[in-house]
Amino acid sequence: MLDDIDRGLIHTLRIDARAPFSAIADVLGVSAQTVSRRYRRLYADAALRVIGLAEPQRSDRTQWLLRLTAGPRAAQDLADALARRADTSWVRLASGGTEIVALVQTPTSGGPAGHALLLHDIPRTAGITAVSAHCVLHTYLGGPTAWSGHQQALDAAQQRRLRTAVAEAASVTATPGVRALSDADADLLAALQRDGRASLSSLAADTGWSPATVARRLERLRADGQLFFDVELDSTLLGITTQALLWMSVAPAHLDRVARTLARHPELAYVAAVTGPHNLTAHALCQDPAALHRYLTERLGTLKAIRTLETAPVLSTLKMAGPLPTTGKPPTRLR
Repeated sequence: MLDDIDRGLIHTLRIDARAPFSAIADVLGVSAQTVSRRYRRLYADAALRVIGLAEPQRSDRTQWLLRLTAGPRAAQDLADALARRADTSWVRLASGGTEIVALVQTPTSGGPAGHALLLHDIPRTAGITAVSAHCVLHTYLGGPTAWSGHQQALDAAQQRRLRTAVAEAASVTATPGVRALSDADADLLAALQRDGRASLSSLAADTGWSPATVARRLERLRADGQLFFDVELDSTLLGITTQALLWMSVAPAHLDRVARTLARHPELAYVAAVTGPHNLTAHALCQDPAALHRYLTERLGTLKAIRTLETAPVLSTLKMAGPLPTTGKPPTRLR
């Protein structure tokens, strides 16, 4: 299990994923060497990863929640194959191991060629018994919005101190309007997806830019909301033993109100409006099955606008937001 320093480190990364170890150490009241050592241990033993991701609406990408049903023998192989694809994330086995759920990214303006997985690859894959694809219309919780279950370690004063340090270090302010990412950002984003805490010198080597140019571009992308960071972690170390995907049907007139209510629930890590007969989906993380039952009956059950609810227990997560790690050793990090 995690101790107070571990939890504090994770919380600081949720506030600013690229905060230097020295700034984190100042907030936690320990040495920078201790923070570095703890980070490397969590990377190796707790699957801690910092992943840099482009905000989908500003990167000409459309997200789809894909649900596949297959026989028990085929499901694992299919899930493994999906996890290896660059256009997928959050690949999970659910519902007794016969259902695969994945988040798929497709080019918004790519035409049929950009939907090869949905239109060509899956229909020709043997062993699949049912397929449904749900376009993500609006994300209420998830992505750049941190799951509140991670935010239990730092007090208000510590959070203010870190945010003040981050704000003082930034030299770029956000500009109005939604602008698409440029082709020149592709190498930078690819490197950050592999390692969101890569050093400026490492990012410079990946992009061919100078470290100063990389620093300026990073600040601009973050200030404009085009780039956000996700913190991945083995949730069992936070006491989470039961996860479930929730598929709900809500009257359209009440959808926004219900979704905003759910986004404030600490049991949920993801809430999104989607297409299909289940027009609202969520990802629940609970301590045990009894806690999930209480959540479903005592919280969701009080929302009368939810007309139907399907609960799909998550057995395993094969891939989270970032690409599958290739080694157990963290690459070069911010100091």
